[in-house]
Amino acid sequence: MLVEDEPDLAEMLCRFLQRERFVVDHLDCLAAAGDACAMVHYDLALLDRTLPDGDGLGLIGALRQRTPGIHVIMLSARGEVQDRVTGLERGADDYLVKPFAFDEMLARIRAVRRRPSHLQDERIIAGAVIFDPANDAVEVNGLSVTLPRRELRVLGALLKRRGRTVMRESLEHAVFGFDDEVQSNTLDSHISRLRRRLREWDAQVEIHAIRGVGYLLREVS
Repeated sequence: MLVEDEPDLAEMLCRFLQRERFVVDHLDCLAAAGDACAMVHYDLALLDRTLPDGDGLGLIGALRQRTPGIHVIMLSARGEVQDRVTGLERGADDYLVKPFAFDEMLARIRAVRRRPSHLQDERIIAGAVIFDPANDAVEVNGLSVTLPRRELRVLGALLKRRGRTVMRESLEHAVFGFDDEVQSNTLDSHISRLRRRLREWDAQVEIHAIRGVGYLLREVS
């Protein structure tokens, strides 16, 4: 989640993060961000402080309640020591003062995602697949493999709930941002390509469609 009301900055941040394989939902005010966090479990939030309808710090409590393990980084032009202290004491994991270099922001994102948390995902093993959520890394039969961003998101969402049906809506939230134009069969196309790769790699897992509900990943016995 990116909550930023400066359109040009928000557009540049979205493009940069998408190139780095993130799925990004951009919101420009607290009200819209509050509605979004009620619907979607986010892994990371980048919050501006000075928004049209209030201070971005006010959103941290709702985000933590919805997803206790979420990582939160404040992005703000308010860079005095007391501003930074307040942000961190109110629950932010980090505080980045504008203007900032995008590469520094990316480094800070990676740093907070490496921090231990009681809900932090450990490596997930299913069949011949090992998935490292903190680094978005996948190994199959001991070899590192690269997946397109959206197929990686599908695989991660299914692996985290392997053996259980994942609702179609949940997969779409994991794969697509609010601003993405999504055709009715787009998710199915990504899953079809992912299935083909898993077969070619002899990954020893299968993805099954649960008609009218969603998809299920299970190990091949």
